[in-house]
Amino acid sequence: MASLLTWSQKIDPKLDEFFQTLRRKVKIGIVGGSDYPKIAEQLGEGDDVIHKFDYVFAENGTVQYKDGKLVSKHTIQNHLGEELLQDLINFCLSYMGLIKLPKKRGTFIEFRNGMINISPIGRSCTLEERKEFSEIDKREKIREKFVAALKKEFAGKGLRFTKGGLISFDVFPEGWDKRLCLDLLEAEGLEAIYFFGNETSDGGNDYEIFNDPRTIGFTVYSPQHTARLCRELFFDSSPQIFSCPDSCPPVPLPTNPSELDHNRVLTGACL
Repeated sequence: MASLLTWSQKIDPKLDEFFQTLRRKVKIGIVGGSDYPKIAEQLGEGDDVIHKFDYVFAENGTVQYKDGKLVSKHTIQNHLGEELLQDLINFCLSYMGLIKLPKKRGTFIEFRNGMINISPIGRSCTLEERKEFSEIDKREKIREKFVAALKKEFAGKGLRFTKGGLISFDVFPEGWDKRLCLDLLEAEGLEAIYFFGNETSDGGNDYEIFNDPRTIGFTVYSPQHTARLCRELFFDSSPQIFSCPDSCPPVPLPTNPSELDHNRVLTGACL
């Protein structure tokens, strides 16, 4: 979750403090591909996350919390049907059985409410194993080839495939991407919706919401970059708690930052 976290770890306490300060000025939300328990684990203790953020959208927004309460939930099995789900799962298991890696662990397929998460190495791998697979994947395009095979096998079946994080990719019905959260936010009558994400290129799990005309999108490269952009957008001046590499591009400032008090801030990511 590069917009808020590093290498699937818990949020940095200083970043957590910064967002609580930001929340006094604007409404904030999180939209991610992970299920709610994973988001809650990484962004707080217990159910802290739904009290730290005005909006929490898990599993691309198929599970929605507002003001600490669950307001909506959709399930993939009801939408796709059991036959298509089993065909998809069986194909993935067969394909992964042919992949040879230095290491394989457990939880290769994780069934969520709004999507299926596929991990060739297995989600139970350690942090070091996660990094090792990521480097191999960059060279050998393991996930890219896997997704290409799925697109060919399930063409015309109404499925979408997006890569996010370091070790996996998501499969979900067409239209069930992170834009799902925008329906609720649009109904709130907001002046503007700002989105910060790291997988904003075509095929990434932030691509659709980043390019949606209802959002003002920013590509970020680290949690520090996210904090820097938020400081520049929503505060006239603020202590430089976080540093950002010179490679992080500056953001054009709005002409009147004082008019942003009713905007929502979304941070997108996939684990």
